[in-house]
Amino acid sequence: MKFVCSNVNKFVVSIIFMAVYQTNIAQSITTYLPLSSNWEMREASTRNWFKAIVPGCVHSDLFRNKLIPDPYYRTNEKQLQWIDKKDWEYKTTFNLPEELFKSEHLELVFEGLDTFSDVYLNDQKVLTTDNMFREWTADIRKYIVRGENRIRIYFHSPIDAGLKLLKDNGYMLLANNDQAINGGLLENEVLAPFIRKAGYHFGWDWGPRFVTSGIWCPVYLRAWNNFKINDVYIQQTSLTDELATLSGEIEIESSKIQHVNIQISTKGIKPVNQTVELQVGKNTFTLPIKIKNPKRWWTNGLGKPNLYIVTAKVQSKNAVDMQSKEIGLRTLKLIQKPDSGGHTFYFELNGVPVFAKGENHIPNDMFADRMTKEVYDWEINTAVKSNLNMLRVWGGGIYENDYFYQLCNRNGILIWQDFMFACALYPGNQQFLNSVTEEAKYQIKRLRNHPSIALWCGNNEIDQAWQNFDTKGGWGWKEKYNENQKKQIWIAYDTLFKHILPEIAKRLMPETAYWHSSPTSILPTEHSGNTNKNGDVHYWGVWWGKDPFEKFADNIGRFMSEYGFQSFPELETIKKYALPEDYDIESDVMRHHQRSSIGNKTIKLYMDKYYREPKDFEKFIYVGQVLQAYGIQFAIEAHRRAMPYNMGTLVWQINDCWPVASWSSCDYYHRWKALQYEIKRSFEPIIISAYSNAEFTNISIVSDRLSNISAQLEMTVCNFNGKVLQHKSVPVMLKSNSVTKLANEKTKDLTQNSNGNYLILKLKANNTTLAQNIFFFAQPKNLDLTKPKIISKIEKCNKEWNISLKTNVLAKNIYLNFPDTEGFFSDNYFDLLPGEEYKITFTPNNKTAKLPPLSLMSLVDSYN
Repeated sequence: MKFVCSNVNKFVVSIIFMAVYQTNIAQSITTYLPLSSNWEMREASTRNWFKAIVPGCVHSDLFRNKLIPDPYYRTNEKQLQWIDKKDWEYKTTFNLPEELFKSEHLELVFEGLDTFSDVYLNDQKVLTTDNMFREWTADIRKYIVRGENRIRIYFHSPIDAGLKLLKDNGYMLLANNDQAINGGLLENEVLAPFIRKAGYHFGWDWGPRFVTSGIWCPVYLRAWNNFKINDVYIQQTSLTDELATLSGEIEIESSKIQHVNIQISTKGIKPVNQTVELQVGKNTFTLPIKIKNPKRWWTNGLGKPNLYIVTAKVQSKNAVDMQSKEIGLRTLKLIQKPDSGGHTFYFELNGVPVFAKGENHIPNDMFADRMTKEVYDWEINTAVKSNLNMLRVWGGGIYENDYFYQLCNRNGILIWQDFMFACALYPGNQQFLNSVTEEAKYQIKRLRNHPSIALWCGNNEIDQAWQNFDTKGGWGWKEKYNENQKKQIWIAYDTLFKHILPEIAKRLMPETAYWHSSPTSILPTEHSGNTNKNGDVHYWGVWWGKDPFEKFADNIGRFMSEYGFQSFPELETIKKYALPEDYDIESDVMRHHQRSSIGNKTIKLYMDKYYREPKDFEKFIYVGQVLQAYGIQFAIEAHRRAMPYNMGTLVWQINDCWPVASWSSCDYYHRWKALQYEIKRSFEPIIISAYSNAEFTNISIVSDRLSNISAQLEMTVCNFNGKVLQHKSVPVMLKSNSVTKLANEKTKDLTQNSNGNYLILKLKANNTTLAQNIFFFAQPKNLDLTKPKIISKIEKCNKEWNISLKTNVLAKNIYLNFPDTEGFFSDNYFDLLPGEEYKITFTPNNKTAKLPPLSLMSLVDSYN
């Protein structure tokens, strides 16, 4: 038996000790003793020890013991850069029961150590580690004793280790986001590329620099006799509506030659049995599995994400070992075939082309112990509520823990999975490549049963940065190296991302696509641009290029895997890390919590273009969020209108790792920004999108539904007082899983006052509104808004509060808030039309708390 235990997944770890699976005479022969208790830590060579939490890291333990201030508060980060220059020690003791001491095999297992460490058991070194992203196991049979045993781990400074690796390499390898200077190093002491450790620990343009050390994943003792199951892989070989044909590959480690029975079972089938002879060492066997009338796994919005629990059992006369895997039955392919526009790039699920509606995911915190079950529940719940069907696990963070992927399995969220390489050049020496090989094998085997995994991607943006086949292309990196160095760098890239990683992925997870970089092209000597016809696109003309939002409509590739725009978190979040005296975007604190080199000035630049100047800091924060949502709505609608040429839109980014101004749609404290509400609206299964220029207003209806729909489109032009100026209804046959483009309307025929009119678009069928959109003919700064009189009514209903709102004139981008009260509004930052009642709910975190008066703000309040 094996209990599922994954990196940073302390909440999944059950305390299982001597668990017994009863048959007539057989009992479990693999036993796990968690070792998460009684840990202490100290700075190496100092005297005092302090309580430590495992899994965790040095920074969290120092803060918990009040040895350092809050790392996220104001500019405290600056004074904490000494921590990564020190060595640290962790220790614990545990008592080994006699029955475990008698086991044939005793192993000490670390699912993740960050990063350079020596592990001692009873003062004997049993492990030396140098990679954060893999499991480390030590055979401790000859070192362990009856009764009390001592574990000590010596963590070497990652900075000292990295400086040695840099020196050994002979020249610097670029990593644009390594904030070496902020860390007290020289500009050329860029260390992130040399260390198999989360890249964002060294800083990013949305994150601080905290180069951590510690036991960041579960640790346990594993005892076994005779044999144990090492791995179970359930591979699907064919799938029809009538039959799913699978193969169950089981790896068994045996300490002797012996006969055992292997059984594979799942609900609804007769167990499959096979008697085999085990040889000493590792043995692999494959058993066929057939499931009649299989229930397929579908993504959020297309169907139920049906799952099966498959259990493998290995049994001899007096012992048994078991392991279960959660799987989904589906066909999932990345379709890249030539067409008139270049090459397609879309995911086909169960024969259905899926338009990917998603966001990019970064780690939820800088510190491992804060990434709890509740945090992951919140994130995937947000994804589901927001109509997402894909998340991209970005390559500068971590391979997420099993619970994250389980949530995605159970909620129909596809995963674009990067290997952990991003925005940097990497060495090609054999030691580094060997380390990455072991990392890749471990991670693919760990994750390959998850039906949510849609693609493995070699890295983030390295091909685009280097552009080996375009002498003048890239980010200017090639110009910093001589010809011999450039040759070495490209050989390292080609070896790692075009040979080692794809070959391992093909061998261990053959049914899943591999893409060597994001973005890139399927053509071997082409690199991705803003309108890549043969691959995916990261479009940053908006933001970095300062292109207007309207350029989103002109820069569309076959799959938009990154784009975004920044905002600050709301004021309640800013209060967590700043004082009122800091409430100025040019203050030291606000600039410190803005890591983009062009950040605050760029937000202001776009705000001046699209909105009137806010009258104070609080209004600036509000308008900044509305601005972010406005721009990304424009992008999402443009991408969805371009279906099937474009078949994916992944917003950068869903979450934050600390409280900061960033591209996130939710802030660090899990408050939805205006953007998240807009993503929810823009990712509805059916949307109406209008796009206007001086001459024409174009209207398209996008549908993810898998059947045609006969409907009526109602088009109503009103002034801001709600007076209907014109109205018409046209029949529409909505095509399944496609875009229905309607005849262009002359803008002058719709409105003579673009600053004072809006267009209401409603799609109806059988007296039900399928979709609605409110379209404005002018930019927000030019709208002739007047101050609304909003009437609110609030009633409690069970654990929620029902809120109804009415207004006398158009109230644009209404922001609701109950001051100092945490909770969730079902909608926010929305437009309220005159004469209509709009109902939403508020769910407070504290169900028994009394609500303060409701605070309301609309766009006109930001400047009037």
